[in-house]
Amino acid sequence: MPQPPKIEPLYPSIFHNIPGLVALQTTRTGGVSGAPLDSLNIGTHVGDDSARVRENERRLCAFLEIDPESIVTTGQVHGTEIAVVTAPGKLDGYDALITNVRGVFVGIMTADCYPILVHDHRTGGCGAAHAGWQGTAGRIAEKTVNAMRDAFGTRPEECLAWVGTGISGERYEIGGEVAGRFDSRYLKPSPSGEGKFLLDLSAASRDQLIEAGIPPTQVQCSEFCSYRDSDRFFSYRRDNGKTGRMLALVGVREQ
Repeated sequence: MPQPPKIEPLYPSIFHNIPGLVALQTTRTGGVSGAPLDSLNIGTHVGDDSARVRENERRLCAFLEIDPESIVTTGQVHGTEIAVVTAPGKLDGYDALITNVRGVFVGIMTADCYPILVHDHRTGGCGAAHAGWQGTAGRIAEKTVNAMRDAFGTRPEECLAWVGTGISGERYEIGGEVAGRFDSRYLKPSPSGEGKFLLDLSAASRDQLIEAGIPPTQVQCSEFCSYRDSDRFFSYRRDNGKTGRMLALVGVREQ
């Protein structure tokens, strides 16, 4: 009898060995959703059966040994608004969530945009940000670190940060209008023709985290690409909008 697919999140090595910390990005394996949302779709707004999404959430939380009610997500709007989370619940209109409450886990949904996770061990502060091109142009990575400093007394030089898996600079083609919002160091001419560029959002977010005061050795970037690595990740662009969502999650367990 075939074994059910395993849940296989990405666990950033930069966060290893921190007591109580939960920090990860889900992949597409281990759930019950059918194609093209197969199989661990966490998005409720992508046309999936709600019972399947709930089962995916149940399986993930059982795997992580956390209460589903302890996860806080937001209806993301490709902006730069940041919420300070003090209790579980569902929010709307934010693209970054920060908390220093043990037992509360903040999460971001993605399927080509970049998730950014930040942790400050001294204060217990955690941040999760959603960085598509709009959020990256609006410097949401830097703003998330600044919000943690203002809310929790976080010192950026003590933070660890991870830029998760999104669409890589080798695959993310944009037009001139979007390119005009970014420094030339993040752009390359696209082979497809004049007026098109390839944009490296991961590098842009990494630099923002460093410019916010996190030392370069304390910022890590995923080596995967959501577009290229189709066996592991959902990709909105690759799948023409008909795809699932991964969840990037960070928080500290209750003692």
